[in-house]
Amino acid sequence: MPNKKNSEKIYKKARQVIVGGVSRNTVFRKPYPDYANAASGCFITDIEGTVRTDFANNMAALIHGHSFPPIVDAVIEQLKKGTAYTLASEIEVAFASHLIDRVESFERIRFVNSGTEAVMAMIKASRAYTGRAKIAKAEGSYHGTYDFAEVSQTANPSNWGDVDNPSSVPLAHGTPLSVSKDVIIYPYNDIERTLAILDKQNEQIACVIVDPVPHRVGLMRGNQEFVEALHNWTRKNGALLVFDEVVTFRVNHGGAQENYRVKPDLTSLGKIIGGGFPVGAVAGSAEVMKVFDPHEKNLLLPHSGTFSANPITMTAGYTAMQYFDEKAVLRLNALADKAIQQIREAIKIADVPVSVTGAGSMFRMHLRPDPPTTYREAYLSQEGKMLINELLDYMYYQENTLMINTFSCMLSTVMTQAEIDKLAEGIQRAFVALKPKIEKLNNL
Repeated sequence: MPNKKNSEKIYKKARQVIVGGVSRNTVFRKPYPDYANAASGCFITDIEGTVRTDFANNMAALIHGHSFPPIVDAVIEQLKKGTAYTLASEIEVAFASHLIDRVESFERIRFVNSGTEAVMAMIKASRAYTGRAKIAKAEGSYHGTYDFAEVSQTANPSNWGDVDNPSSVPLAHGTPLSVSKDVIIYPYNDIERTLAILDKQNEQIACVIVDPVPHRVGLMRGNQEFVEALHNWTRKNGALLVFDEVVTFRVNHGGAQENYRVKPDLTSLGKIIGGGFPVGAVAGSAEVMKVFDPHEKNLLLPHSGTFSANPITMTAGYTAMQYFDEKAVLRLNALADKAIQQIREAIKIADVPVSVTGAGSMFRMHLRPDPPTTYREAYLSQEGKMLINELLDYMYYQENTLMINTFSCMLSTVMTQAEIDKLAEGIQRAFVALKPKIEKLNNL
């Protein structure tokens, strides 16, 4: 590892004032994290002067990479007018209109400040509309840091229970027992088991949450039949079908839901719709979204937020999404397809048991010869996690390439074939360097 005196110095100070020295574990590295100095396009320069190609894009949030000039210019103009007011702003209306025109299932929308907050609002809206308390979510799926959304996010062989009746496993120590009792866990893409699980508590379920391409489950697509089965079940049983598209909205011009014949009642959004600023939104049918409406005589879900729909985020997000038009989406997805082809070729040349999953402009590599189809297949042992970290470190230090910590990549529109070539070549070298360990893992 290269000498990083500046980073070490800052981290020593950080440990004295910030718990663990970081405010999000995502950026933590041993013995200490690197600190960014500047970023432009698809490159980040740290305070030591090292330039890296960024395939993480702030955990999939930066669809146009860093310092995208149209966003910078628009935000500077808004900064001169103010950053937040206890008044509404016109840009909120323009952005809402854009998103509603973009997605068939969106009739009304509300903006919040993060993906976690969007999922939280979506769950609360489902409960308010149905009068029911329980929710159903896929085993291993990540939906932010709300107590109910966290359940079984990191379930493992020691506690996940039988596949026919997966356990509801709390994430944080001290989570109230009542939380787990109100979260039903189903196995993703398994119609028969999932419907059997839901049927047992059909009159108590407010919503079934679906991430159309769940990153933590394995970044595999929800198949058409599975999503349709869930839709039909919710129609029959008076529950809502809700999509978490915080990550997957980048998959198509109208989100990953564009791939399905059925549409969700509600959708949570975040990440790319903020244009690089904190953002979240919940959108859906006018009928369900009425639970937020202050015009209603019986307001079911009072909702506000100091920085919700602040004009800086709305300006940046509106600009970002205007530039992420259908042409840009198709180009970026084609670039991702090319990247996957080249990585599969690298896997073949290195002769390692590795597979790739993904959709749209995102993909993930798995240390197994066949792509996983379930969370339990994608689950990594401690040895597997350590090996993934070694591969990530190789890419980071030897190839100057930053990836997401699941060995995944999220592309940005400023990337070109040159960056894809560099990525594939670097991954091939990483596979060759760590081939004995990859083979050993598969033989355990």
